[in-house]
Amino acid sequence: MLTGNAPTFLGELTFLRRLFLGGNLLTNDPSLGLSFLSSLTDCRSLSELVIGPNRLHGVLPNSVGNLSASLEFLDATGCHINGMIPSEIGNLSNLVSLTLGDNDLIGSIPETIGKLQKIQQLQVYYTEIQGLIPDNICKLTNLGELNLMSNKLYGSIPSCLGNLTSLRTLQLGSNAFTSNMPSALGSLKGILLLNLSSNFLLGPLPQAFGGMKSIVQLQLSGNQFSGYIPTSIGELQNLINLSLSRNILQGPIPESFADMVSLESLDLSLNNLSGTIPKSLEKLLHLSYLNVSFNDLSGEIPNGGTFNNFTAGSFIGNDELCGAPQFHVKACKGNKRTRFSKTKIFLVFILPSIALIIIAAATVIWLLRRRASNTHILVQENSLLYPFNKRISYYEILQATNNFSEDNLIGKGSIGLVYKGIFYNGMVAAIKVFNLQLEAASKCFEAECEAIRNIRHRNLVKVISSCSNPDFKALLLEYMPNGNLEKWLYTHNYYLDMDQRISIMIDNTGRQA
Repeated sequence: MLTGNAPTFLGELTFLRRLFLGGNLLTNDPSLGLSFLSSLTDCRSLSELVIGPNRLHGVLPNSVGNLSASLEFLDATGCHINGMIPSEIGNLSNLVSLTLGDNDLIGSIPETIGKLQKIQQLQVYYTEIQGLIPDNICKLTNLGELNLMSNKLYGSIPSCLGNLTSLRTLQLGSNAFTSNMPSALGSLKGILLLNLSSNFLLGPLPQAFGGMKSIVQLQLSGNQFSGYIPTSIGELQNLINLSLSRNILQGPIPESFADMVSLESLDLSLNNLSGTIPKSLEKLLHLSYLNVSFNDLSGEIPNGGTFNNFTAGSFIGNDELCGAPQFHVKACKGNKRTRFSKTKIFLVFILPSIALIIIAAATVIWLLRRRASNTHILVQENSLLYPFNKRISYYEILQATNNFSEDNLIGKGSIGLVYKGIFYNGMVAAIKVFNLQLEAASKCFEAECEAIRNIRHRNLVKVISSCSNPDFKALLLEYMPNGNLEKWLYTHNYYLDMDQRISIMIDNTGRQA
């Protein structure tokens, strides 16, 4: 909890070898910038320097390149450093570890970074760095960890990174990289963690996956990968965590997944995968998390192995799946006639005849009562207003959905997603977020707003508010905790008796579901 300005007199300690100032509340004189770093150039034996986290607002001086030639470790994490990384950083030829994460750095990664031939750990994450990854990084043959997460880097991921056989960790997620995933990364036999999530990578996943024999974590979610999942992925027998969610992958789940015997977490959600869930996945004895929601999967959900521990959330959004009641899907058809099939026959052939008679009688009664109850209904509807009718901001929606967490995802449509949101005043709403990458989404948003303006009915879900700007459009709808009516009418696990079904048909309780 030390405070005050970082002292410049430390430079007088000419025999200093290790200086650790991190984890304090040190500041600096704004007029002097990070001058205390310049003072350390007189410490010619300095080998380790840790200055973060602190509150050292300022620009890295060019004199950082004049620090001791013996310097091996430089850590300036979380120091609120701004400005560019000086090219003189390349003069620190004996650096083994350089960490500049969680700062306000701008500009690009300097080409001189390629001069740090001994470096093993390079971390520049959570900054405003932009531009391309310089090819000179591929000259760092001793590099074991490269972390450039959460910046504004763009362009292609250099294929030459596949030549860095010492790499154990490669994290390039949450940037703006485009183009295909380099198949050369499959040459990294010793890599343990690869994170390319939340970029704009596209095209097929490379068959060369199988070459990463040691990998433990593979994070590729939130891109635009397409095509089939390569069967070679099953060769990754040390893989513990695999996420391919939020892409446009298609085709079946490969049977070879069953060969990934170490797998504990598998996320394939929000793709276009089809076919059945391989029963062979029951062999994955360590699998504790599975998410295949919002695909086009069909057939029976396996019920052996760890599948007994999964919940309905793992399979939601696959209308053609069937299985055990705990998964909230329809029952699979057996060889014998079941009571459900008899019920279905009754609903298809007998119920319509009864319904016609009831509807005719109910219509007469409804017409007689309508005039008397019309005024009462209007008063009742106006009394059900939500706590506020103001337009909601994007940031309120972001907080209400916990940054659009997949745990709050309750529906997927042709033009967007629907999330459950809990607002600061306790209000719960269904938030329909339009996918503006689709050409029809903006027109659909405008059409729905126009329709909502002109329609009022107690059996239609109410619209609470909206959020609209050039980059984001959403409608806030009344949240129905019991799901939709179709689920209750046609899903075996949500049974409605005859009285309830007739009551819905004559418009008494249709809105309760």
